[in-house]
Amino acid sequence: MEEGMTGYRRVLAHLREDVLGVLEPGDGLPPERELAARFGVARMTVRRALDELATEGLIDRLVGVGTFVAYPKRSIHVQLTSYTEEMTRRGMIPTATVLDFGAVAASDHVARQLRLEPGDPVVRYRRLFYADGEPMSVDENFLVPQHVPGMARAAPPSSLYRYLSEEYGLVIEWGEDTIEATSATPSLARLLTIDARDPLLKIERRAYVGRVVVDFSVSYYRADRYRLSVPLQRPRRPQGHRPVLRRR
Repeated sequence: MEEGMTGYRRVLAHLREDVLGVLEPGDGLPPERELAARFGVARMTVRRALDELATEGLIDRLVGVGTFVAYPKRSIHVQLTSYTEEMTRRGMIPTATVLDFGAVAASDHVARQLRLEPGDPVVRYRRLFYADGEPMSVDENFLVPQHVPGMARAAPPSSLYRYLSEEYGLVIEWGEDTIEATSATPSLARLLTIDARDPLLKIERRAYVGRVVVDFSVSYYRADRYRLSVPLQRPRRPQGHRPVLRRR
């Protein structure tokens, strides 16, 4: 039985070739014992090669379920654009299914985010988003009716931010995001065609015009299709500040 670095590299090269050129996203790989017999190596060597492919993001290893070819992940760049604007910018075809649209009573959590009282009316807009025909996220927006009079009685807009700008002159200027990992509820799993308790990326956003919260949203992204990209920048030195040069 071939062991050592040579065997590991051979197994890794063959598996990478299968994942990138033969198998399709979502296809399962054989169990470790079958791969070990196929390549004539120890299971430890196969496991090491699979760990490397998982680190590269080429496969997903689900404990107790199996190993699968990973779907390519779309980067989410945190910026104030609507889903339609973001997917169009990336050259993808965005579509959406409206799940719910109209006036509802604000929950305690929504009321706190919009600075309202629990039970106050809000406009809720819930959608299932697709990119190139694949379900990607479930988004729920909440707006204060006083800021968007008559919106709850109109047809659901195709692009929310553009609609707010064109119909009400509300141009979203800045926002605050809260990002966390969560798992899919049975209802979210059905919409996103995944299994219950599969990982999701949850983003809550308060979007502002000036100092007024105009929109509060909760988005659930498929973790197997998305990754988060956050640009970072060091703060500028205060004007007039000069570094102190010390002699050695």
